[in-house]
Amino acid sequence: MAVPKRKVSPSRRNMRRSHDALGPNAYTEDKDTGELRRPHHVDLKTGMYKGRQVITPKKD
Repeated sequence: MAVPKRKVSPSRRNMRRSHDALGPNAYTEDKDTGELRRPHHVDLKTGMYKGRQVITPKKD
């Protein structure tokens, strides 16, 4: 069974985890409405996805 030879110091542990942080969310401008939306997600205001009507739009 593999057992660590020495305790991993907090500094070394944190350096290893330095690449695990989440980046900021990406947003793209919608071609039709000009509003920001997440890529590869349905636009809830218009109900469009990839140029097709997927869901009925939300009513305000």
